[in-house]
Parts: sequence; C-alpha cells; structure tokens
Amino acid sequence: MTRTGVRLGDIVDRLGGRLEGDPEQRVDAVATLESAGPRTLSFLANSRYRSQLPGTRAACVILGEVDAAQCPVAAIVAVEPYVYYARAAAMLQEGREFPSGRHPDASIAPDAQVAQSAWIGAQASIGSGARIGEAVFVGPGCVVGDGVTVGARSRLSAHVTILAGATIGSDCLFHPGVVIGGDGFGIAWDGERWLRVPQVGSVRIGNHVDIGANTAIDRGAIEDTVIEEGVKLDNLIQIGHNVRIGAHTVMAGCCGVSGSAVIGSYCQIGGQVGIAGHIRIADHTIVTGKTVVSHSIREPGKRYSGALPIDESRRWQRNSARFRSLDKMAKRLAHLERLHKDRKP
Repeated sequence: MTRTGVRLGDIVDRLGGRLEGDPEQRVDAVATLESAGPRTLSFLANSRYRSQLPGTRAACVILGEVDAAQCPVAAIVAVEPYVYYARAAAMLQEGREFPSGRHPDASIAPDAQVAQSAWIGAQASIGSGARIGEAVFVGPGCVVGDGVTVGARSRLSAHVTILAGATIGSDCLFHPGVVIGGDGFGIAWDGERWLRVPQVGSVRIGNHVDIGANTAIDRGAIEDTVIEEGVKLDNLIQIGHNVRIGAHTVMAGCCGVSGSAVIGSYCQIGGQVGIAGHIRIADHTIVTGKTVVSHSIREPGKRYSGALPIDESRRWQRNSARFRSLDKMAKRLAHLERLHKDRKP
C-alpha cells in the first residue's frame, strides 16, 4: 500500500457517490466503525451498527442517505454502501507493493516459464512446463504442477496445491490449503473389490475466481471440471469431478457438490448444502443452508429450502418417528378420499 494513501476525492471521482468532507483527506486502510483510526475508511451498511457511528474515529465512512446527517466525520454517501465499500477497499489495495523474483528456497523446473514480475515464495515448487503470468504471487509451500498455467495477478496465498495440467485464470485468489486437480472419486465395483478409475481430465478455472481455505476441486474423469468467471467459493467446499459452476455463482462453506452436477450462473448456495451428481441447477437459483438438492432445478430465479428448523429435542424425536410413517399415512389418506368420493350420491 502506498505511504501517502488515496485521496477521498479520487475515490469519488472513480466510484461515484457524494462526498461530504475534504477531498484532499487521504486514507490508507479499512476498519470497522468501532476500531477505525484517523487514516482509515469505514462503512455502515447494517442498521444494527448505527449506534457505533457517533463515536467512530474513522477518516471517512461510506453510508446511505438516511445516516449522512448523523456522521461526525467525512462521509461518502452511496446507494449501496457495502458494494461501494468493496470497490473502495479494492482501490486501496491497488497501491500495495508485492515482491517479485524468487525465494532462494523455491524450486522451479528449468523449462517453467515464470514472468519476471511474479514472486515464487519459500519452499514453493513450480513444475515442468508450468507458466506463471505477470505479477502472480506464489506463496510459501505452494505446489504448481507440471503444465499448470496461472494467469496474471493471481495470488496463491500459502500451501496451495495445483496439480498437473490445470488452468487458472487471471486475478484469482486462492487461500491456504486449496487443492486443485486431485483425483475425482471414481471407482468401479468388480464383484469383489472397488477398482480405482483413472481420472484423466483436468480443471479449468476462469478469471476473478476466489477459493476459500481447504476447498478441493477434483479433476475431471475424462473431460474437465470447470469453474467459470467470477465464482466465489468459501472454505471447506468439495467440488467433485466434471462439475461445472456457472459465472458469478457464490457458495458458502462446507458445501458438497457430487460429480457431473451443473450449477448455473449467478446462483447463491448456502452453507452445508449437498448437491447430488448428474443434476442441473438453473441460473439465478438460491438454495438456503443445509438443503439437500437431489433433483434438477429447471426454472431459473427461484429460492429453495430443505432444512427443518431447530426444535425441542423430545418434540423433534416424536416428529422424526412420524416422518417414517408419512408414506403409510399418505396411502391411508388417499384410500379414505377414494371411499369418500365413491359414497357421494
């Protein structure tokens, strides 16, 4: 980050909004309303934090019109304060300086192509034929396998593993422990034992994809697993072989997607959702947390839920026992309805 920071006037010139304050004021970091200091940029997007606004020490707060009059410091008034904050925070990071070159403990294959502006960190390994683009950051302990391509400005934070043949787009961010291109769970039963099915596809990841810590994306069995542009994956997610996730879909932590599922673009998938294999989910679908998606969703733009809310244990146990009788009860009800219909004059 630059020592001089960024002018508030420059932020508004680029991102729009209305500045109430000195355009020459500079900010060089972001912080919450409660912890902000005199050179930090903060935001108010949730009314539950409104009580923290009068006491903030931030240089400037991004907020909506309804809160502008109560702001004790400079303010940027925006229609969507949180979206504006995201863009402003990214603008602050543009001046951040990252190293280039290679750490003495890094291992780079002689035929790997590494841009001069890239950084290869301590104990990182770059395989034969790999291509590392401009301003890429490969953190400590990362493994970039043979023939892997990593696009410009992508960041592999630490201990990221990208196995042979995978393609990573530009401006991606992979957090610690991410594994790209491990074998998919392909097995066949020969009557006596499980046989491993070779996974010969790879993984293709588009531009501007973020992947959270310890998330795994398996290589395809024959064709590639594909993560399209702008996808955001949280921590501890399992993406099976030959899955395709459409552009700008987001997925919260601890989800599992079985092999060959196709998820559309602009979907929102909540935490701990399980998605069965070989199904399709339409664009703009919302699936709330802990839902099990066992069949295809064909109609775009709808919201789906499948998790039962918490309940007192004894009542839950009784209802759970009743669930097992639902089929029998439904058949009895259908029988009674037929009898009633037959008895009508």
